[in-house]
Amino acid sequence: MTNINQSKIKKATKVFNSVFNKYDIMNDLMSLGIHRLWKQRLIEWMNPRKNDHLIDMASGTGDIARLFLKRVKNQGKVTCVDPNKFMIEKGKIKLGDLNNIRWHLSGAEKLPFKDNTFDIYSVSFGVRNFSNTKMAIKEAHRVLKRGGRFICLEFSKVENEMLDKLYKKYSKTIPILGKYIVGDAEPYDYLIKTINEFYDQNTFKKIIEDSGFSNVGYRNISNGIVAIHSAWKI
Repeated sequence: MTNINQSKIKKATKVFNSVFNKYDIMNDLMSLGIHRLWKQRLIEWMNPRKNDHLIDMASGTGDIARLFLKRVKNQGKVTCVDPNKFMIEKGKIKLGDLNNIRWHLSGAEKLPFKDNTFDIYSVSFGVRNFSNTKMAIKEAHRVLKRGGRFICLEFSKVENEMLDKLYKKYSKTIPILGKYIVGDAEPYDYLIKTINEFYDQNTFKKIIEDSGFSNVGYRNISNGIVAIHSAWKI
């Protein structure tokens, strides 16, 4: 018996196989370009040092990898991991000018790396698609070095009631946009569903703590539309 949700894996695979070719365009349209600011905030709070080795889980086409290497003036290493082979191939082309990135095809629940390997583990808009969140966070703890850091950027729960209503109305237009851009609304129905069903900030904080991490905290951005969670392996 496995704790991995196979049906969720199949659904996520189908979704990202459908959208990978227009993934970056849709991210810009869905967030009105603000996802770039959110990712920059992630890097700012991460505050990586030269020679750090980052594992970026659910790396997509490599936005975090590029921002990380820019921050450390290309004096660091990134291991990009994604469960979708098409995303990885697109990322390799997009970041082909960078030679200190390695790409691996893997899910988050069982990583092909030794214990205590990485200085930082990041995941950006990917944790809600994990087939088993608790298993994946424990795996993040395993592959981090002592003193290593877990940092996650994800959609969360909006604090302001009026903004929350407006945000939910806007979210309903995203599948329509997906139909126009990629020719299929279904993948974006799924993505909106995963946003709505994901944990609130404090529940996710507790999951991270229960996985063995210390000094767990979070920052809300854009009134909680997204949140960054940070934790340490002590």
